[in-house]
Amino acid sequence: PPTGVPPPQPGTPGLHLGHYPSLPPGYQNTGYQNASAPHNATSPMHPAITGWPSMLPSLAAMSLQSTTPEALRVVNLLQERNLLPPTPIPAPTPCLQQDLQKINCHPEVFRSTLTSIPQTQSLLNKAKMPLGLLLHPFKDLSQLPVVTSSTIVRCRSCRTYINPFVSFLDQRRWKCNLCFRVNDVPEEFMYNPVSRSYGEPHKRPEVQNATIEFIAPSEYMLRPPQPAVYLFILDVSHNAVETGYLTVFCQSLLDNINALPGDSRTKVGFITFDSTIHFYNLQEGLSQPQMLIVSDIEDIFLPTPDSLLVNLNECKELVQDLLKSLPTLFEKTMETQSALGSALQAAYKLLLPTGGRMSIFQTQLPNLGVGTLHVHLSPATDFYKKLALDCSGQQVAVDLFLLSSQYCDLASLGCISRYSAGSVYYYPSYHHQHTPAQVECFQKDLKRYLTRKIGFEAVMRIRCTKGLSIHTFHGNFFVRSTDLLSLPNVNPDAGFAVQMSIEENLDDMQVVSFQAALLYTSSKGERRIRVHTLCLPVVNSLSDIFAGADVQAITGLLACMAVDRSATASLSDARDAMTNAAIDSLTSYRQSVLTIQQPGLLAPACLRLFPLFILALLKQKAFRTGTSTRLDDRLFAMCQLKYQPLVYAMLMIHPALYRVDDLSDEGALNISERTVPQPRVLQLSVEKLSREAAFLMDAGTVMYLWIGRNCHPNFLTQVLGVPSYATYLLPELDTPESQRTRAFVGWLRDQRPFFPSLQVIRDESQLKPTFMQNMIEDRTESALSYYEFLLHLQQQISK
Repeated sequence: PPTGVPPPQPGTPGLHLGHYPSLPPGYQNTGYQNASAPHNATSPMHPAITGWPSMLPSLAAMSLQSTTPEALRVVNLLQERNLLPPTPIPAPTPCLQQDLQKINCHPEVFRSTLTSIPQTQSLLNKAKMPLGLLLHPFKDLSQLPVVTSSTIVRCRSCRTYINPFVSFLDQRRWKCNLCFRVNDVPEEFMYNPVSRSYGEPHKRPEVQNATIEFIAPSEYMLRPPQPAVYLFILDVSHNAVETGYLTVFCQSLLDNINALPGDSRTKVGFITFDSTIHFYNLQEGLSQPQMLIVSDIEDIFLPTPDSLLVNLNECKELVQDLLKSLPTLFEKTMETQSALGSALQAAYKLLLPTGGRMSIFQTQLPNLGVGTLHVHLSPATDFYKKLALDCSGQQVAVDLFLLSSQYCDLASLGCISRYSAGSVYYYPSYHHQHTPAQVECFQKDLKRYLTRKIGFEAVMRIRCTKGLSIHTFHGNFFVRSTDLLSLPNVNPDAGFAVQMSIEENLDDMQVVSFQAALLYTSSKGERRIRVHTLCLPVVNSLSDIFAGADVQAITGLLACMAVDRSATASLSDARDAMTNAAIDSLTSYRQSVLTIQQPGLLAPACLRLFPLFILALLKQKAFRTGTSTRLDDRLFAMCQLKYQPLVYAMLMIHPALYRVDDLSDEGALNISERTVPQPRVLQLSVEKLSREAAFLMDAGTVMYLWIGRNCHPNFLTQVLGVPSYATYLLPELDTPESQRTRAFVGWLRDQRPFFPSLQVIRDESQLKPTFMQNMIEDRTESALSYYEFLLHLQQQISK
């Protein structure tokens, strides 16, 4: 995606998009499953063991400035109009010795706002930039080294997993890179199954890979690993039936039922609700599913749980029969009430013994029984938060699908997912006939949701080198202790952020490390640990800190902080805090780093996009002012900013704009025999649009194809298949222009796990205002243009 890691170019070294070149032959048969590692095991990854202790201090002599002059090039923002690079912005590379850099964690998995860590908290305070980590811990990786070993080597003191950044004092001892304790190398770790040689512990996969997964032995289990359990809770009120979502849901589950992650123990169950709760007996031996109605919603009576949560393999035909009959079962209902709270209590009781995943489909404000809601700005009741914490304690995560044409109080309902490590999906004004783009999006999201990898009963712990500490987490989870997050379910599309502080001076350190360890149960019932380790240099000058600033990571962390700030304080507080972040860092740069004072608004090249991204955040649905933003839309945008991994969140903050009516093969990529054009990224300003052209805007979860009023008839007929542009679809035409356009849109879609819908916008389209609101550099009735915003920053800085 435009703000992510660029696609691999032929002959480019380094790791891209989670792909690891494979290990030499013979690796698989050595007790390491489907293992593969970033480097050929025979490459000179580390110097001889004796060279290790002397290697790290040599880093100190490397001047960061001499290697990154471009990052510190002075830019006068008031004079440089075209700041956006024509191609996606890569993550900055930490200034490390090449051996360490080559092996470091991939930035799409683990990334720091500052790639050079200040020696002291006072130096960090002086830089006026946030220090934090952004994580995508369970990201789909095409090849992941997996280790099966009875001994998982960890530090005896701080429990850090052995990793590429530890140092071997000799063959028998290694020094922890987090607490510096010296540990013994266990006897079995001396044998290296890759080289089939003895006495080379530094060449083991655990010490060659910054991302690795262990199959955990029994001491990592508090109880037998839980089975995959899926419980679906469906709104069947009149409102729900009118939207037509039930037909789409049932068909999607029928189509994907064999692809649900799991094994022979997988269980499923269904609850439907309106003013009463309906259970379904799917026990083996029945000729058809039985519906059981419970009308006393105040004190839910649970029929025999074993008949409601059934083994999928044994009862698949009954489950399929139920899915075929559900849409017609309620088609004539006149029931308008929604007892969601009671349905959730019933579902919680049902999942109590096992844990699992609860999937709720809801189309209106709950208006009956416990958890009834009215129109409010902040959570109106703590019912949903309390229930979420109970669920978390029993290893149950709750995912929420909202398909609502009216206000549904996402502030309250969202708590059920937030604190149980679930996800929220939102389809405003969903209707099976009137909103075809929403229906397509719901279908694609459901398919991904039902079939993507899932980890059950998970916990994640983040450790860091002594002297550093974690003080705030952002994302969907429950914090069990200072550094331990409870994640009843973990999925590959969830991101997390952490704010850090420096508690003790890091004077005598050349590098520091961060390690995230995710312990989970796979859908096949295996206990596994995925470990990511990131190593960064320590610096003692402000210019080096600025040179290592990662502008996208800083923006992503500030967005998470602003979401939480709006909840605890107010929206205007959050907006002020973001603007002040830009003012403070540029003031610090001007006063403490610049040697020659000159007029203008000055920034180092690495932060030249910072004011633009801050303005983009202020205009984002989550934070913009004015009355045009519906409350649920705002809250959903906040959910997404906190939950999406950075690479997708950045597209929501600052969409990518491309001209697409003149796509050519010049500079195109060749990907699996498809030629993918690479148009340049354009500034988000109306002055870049032309009535004679067509433009594609990629805003992450949605794409807009804007057709100029006088667009060339050739584009309309060759790409849209019509002489006038009354179409809303991108048909498959056998023309070079159509193939190029579809190849480019398809390539953008392929780079993310969810499916962005494509909406065609004409001059008179209702969506035109939405498209124009993303023109961040232009003035709107309630917000400054980019140039005006820069003048405002300059005024504040020169006060």
